[in-house]
Amino acid sequence: MRVLVFGKTGQVATELARRLPDGVTARFLGRDEADLSDPPACAAAVKAAECDAVINAAAWTAVDKAETEEDAATMVNGAAPEAMALAAADRGLPFLHVSTDYVFDGAGDQPFRPEDRTAPLGAYGRSKLAGEVGVRAAGGPHLILRTSWVVSAHGANFVKTMLRLGRERDSLNVVADQIGGPTPAAAIADALFSAARAMRQGAEGGTQHFAGEPDASWADFAREIMARAGLSCAINDIPTSAYPTPAQRPANSRLDCTGFTAAFGLARPDWRVGLDDILKELSS
Repeated sequence: MRVLVFGKTGQVATELARRLPDGVTARFLGRDEADLSDPPACAAAVKAAECDAVINAAAWTAVDKAETEEDAATMVNGAAPEAMALAAADRGLPFLHVSTDYVFDGAGDQPFRPEDRTAPLGAYGRSKLAGEVGVRAAGGPHLILRTSWVVSAHGANFVKTMLRLGRERDSLNVVADQIGGPTPAAAIADALFSAARAMRQGAEGGTQHFAGEPDASWADFAREIMARAGLSCAINDIPTSAYPTPAQRPANSRLDCTGFTAAFGLARPDWRVGLDDILKELSS
């Protein structure tokens, strides 16, 4: 199977490159070859590629910055995936697109199902929802894979931030009233390859959820990071109101992933195992 991947240096794209299954080859497009601020160029790349499936692992991920640059974020997260999906649909290629828990409003305490009503709280969530709408409207075989709290040994993410601060400070205040599933980028990569292969064989895609388990608060996650890294930094629980940010974060980012497991046979990954792998890689 030949896969065209939008993205080259992000967390998920990096893991896709590192975790190519047997019998799979991939071409990775960085910004120099496919700038997501130029949707026609993205469509042209799909039309020209010799591939059997397309994965979009690139995105505008600066959540707070999107509040003041929503048009730019929507171009990257909305218009570009739609253009890719239309080009893939014209060729009958499966198109797999990574989305986010931010399309929901974070209300309640139950896991969100794929079919639940979307109601983004901010510009980033609206931009990602626009991408979802465009991918579905393209009409081709597709998978919209919503995930949450992505972490790895690469790029900027919560694990690396906590490790840095945990070495510098005796204690940290961390939000305890936002709950979600930390998700190793490596597990997302494996899920995308498995789904792409299954879709090439006729499996349905649609909109699915895939996130790590068990669900935890950011503070719980931080405590586990410190414990597994052997750091003595204490974690103090604080409410979201004590840590204001330009963009509002969902309080409930729990995702019901049973549909993905039923469709593709992959259970939710244990993020604690993934965290050990990340810490081992960073220490080496």
